[in-house]
This record gives sequence, structure tokens and C-alpha cells, in this order.
Amino acid sequence: MVKKKVKRARSTSDKAATFEKHMESAKTKFGIKHILQAIVGATLLAVPIGFTEETWRLGETLPLSNIFAILIISLFFIAIFVYRNFTKNVPGFYWTDLVKRIVVIYIISFFIVALLLTVIQRAPWTVDGLLAFKRTVIVTFPSALSAAIAGNLK
Repeated sequence: MVKKKVKRARSTSDKAATFEKHMESAKTKFGIKHILQAIVGATLLAVPIGFTEETWRLGETLPLSNIFAILIISLFFIAIFVYRNFTKNVPGFYWTDLVKRIVVIYIISFFIVALLLTVIQRAPWTVDGLLAFKRTVIVTFPSALSAAIAGNLK
């Protein structure tokens, strides 16, 4: 008598559990789709705000301590938004994924704004790097928030 291996049929609850695990891991990943959405979101507010003379003058007049305060506030608001949207659907929450999303969103936004301001000759990186940095941080504030919102769109 030869014994045959019998494959156990997967129940619908097993399939559902596997699907849920896959969806949880997909939600924690920050893939190319999210990066592209963040780029588009950052550009949405970088363009109108980067072209205003008020932001250029703020970069000239605000002290560096205020610029760093804007940078910290920007990171804080991104963190609140990402935390709220990132944790409500993901039971296996990881702090490293949250921090990675926050940092990537800010860096993407910063580079989009820096590129835009450089192209319109409002970020003189070689002549006055501090002024260019200050203007970039000011415009990155709303740009990063729109990148965070766009990066979480389904």
C-alpha cells in the first residue's frame, strides 16, 4: 500500500489571513508609487509659494533660529499627519517606518523646492548659501505638507 501525500485545501479564513498579512506589509512599504505621489504633492504647493516675493523677503529677514523653528514645525506637522494615517490601518506599526516616511517626504520636498528656486534664480547656492537654505526651508514647509497628503492618497 502506497501512501500519497494529500494537500490540505486552504480554507477561506486561511486565504483571508494571508491576504491581510500581504496588505499590512504593503501599507508599511514606502514604494516608488508613494515617492512619485510625494513629488507631485510637493510640486503642487512649491510652485505657487516659491514664486511669491513675500517668501523671498522672509528668507532675507528671518533669523536662522526662526528658520530652524519652521523646519522643526514642518517635521512635526508631517509626523502628525503621517502617524494618523499610517497607524489607523496598520496593526503591526513600526516606528522606523514612520520616521523613514517623514524623513523621505521632507527630503523630497526640500529638493523639489531647491530645484525650483534655483531654476528661477532665487536660491543663490554658490553666492549666498545661507539665504538659499533659508528660502528653501520657508517654501518647503507647505510643500512638505502637500507631499505628505499626496503620498497617502490611495
